Amino acid sequence: MAESEETTENVEEVTSTEAAAEAPASEEKPSAPTATRRERNAAARAAKAKKADGPRTLEERLAERQAHKERNAAQRRRYRAKQKVKRAEARAAAPAVEEQHAPEHGPGRPKVRQGIVVSDKPDKTVVVRVDIARRHRRYHKILRSSITLHVHDESNNAHEGDTVRVQECRPMSRTKRWRLIEVLERAK
Repeated sequence: MAESEETTENVEEVTSTEAAAEAPASEEKPSAPTATRRERNAAARAAKAKKADGPRTLEERLAERQAHKERNAAQRRRYRAKQKVKRAEARAAAPAVEEQHAPEHGPGRPKVRQGIVVSDKPDKTVVVRVDIARRHRRYHKILRSSITLHVHDESNNAHEGDTVRVQECRPMSRTKRWRLIEVLERAK
């Protein structure tokens, strides 16, 4: 009986010695630098599965999750700090910019639009259609739309089909808030 106990102890010693010899070898040998990301991840998963012999306790899982969260948070902090420095450098390198306004006018400067006269029937008034083509922010499709403006034309100079330039002004009636600047092209 003593003989069988010694044999069992020898087997356990040999097994534990082999495991100890294999573990450092796998830890010392890093994954090959030419290995792809997929191969490195697979090796990491295999090592993790080998390390986890049995089911983990709740405390172990929670501790591992907390460590993972802290690692990710630290990585995010580093990334954001880098981005902050980059933005600061870009701001320092860029010239000083005035306040953002619509490109056609600054503060106190009236808007100017170009459009086609669709009606000149009322006296001293023309109706101008302004066509707008813009790109959708997300889908990048060209969206076409138009607006109609009631424009004050003091000398009844513009006629249907003319291309005109109009400028924003004080309200002249319930619908008129624009005035005619010039007729760019006459209708044919």
